Amino acid sequence: MSPSLKKEFSMKRYQKTDEELVALYMAGNEACMDMLINRYKTKVFTAIHLVVNDRYIAEDIFQETFLRVIHTLQKGKYEETGKFLPWVIRIARNLAMDYYRCTKRMPTISSSEDEDIFANMRFSENNSEEDAIRKQRKDGLRELIKMLPADQKEVLILRHYGDLSFKEIAEVCNCSINTALGRMRYALINLKKMIGEKAAYLQG
Repeated sequence: MSPSLKKEFSMKRYQKTDEELVALYMAGNEACMDMLINRYKTKVFTAIHLVVNDRYIAEDIFQETFLRVIHTLQKGKYEETGKFLPWVIRIARNLAMDYYRCTKRMPTISSSEDEDIFANMRFSENNSEEDAIRKQRKDGLRELIKMLPADQKEVLILRHYGDLSFKEIAEVCNCSINTALGRMRYALINLKKMIGEKAAYLQG
């Protein structure tokens, strides 16, 4: 094994878990919070930006999210052992939805770089529904996704851009894993149906 590969293997082997970093932070190691933020900043920021669709507002909510995280840890009220990321994203999601409800803005679907998050989406299963979806123009797909029920749209976004497992999605959405899987399945079925109807309309 080359020296570079040995170094990479060693880093991965001894990389601290979320819970180890949380424990060290609560014991007074401030640097561990920086490590946690750096580990998940993209996922958390994106989860916020998907709802508010404004980079500056998303940055404010991102900061508020980790202020709440820090406050909870410092107060010794952290009870989400083994579920750090879902817990943080749940806080971020709730703050973003509070902003949405206050401003009554319609959530849109874009990435933190204002790019369509579904342009390069990779679905976890290979089936006819997903093959058809991948072939659609990204702008058309985005409009169709906006028409999905909110619970289905949320699971789809968290899974394929937030990169959360269905277990983590279940934690964030406060539902069972089977429910999260079912919402994803229905989202794909509904997208296929809408794509077919759109194609039939254009051909007609």
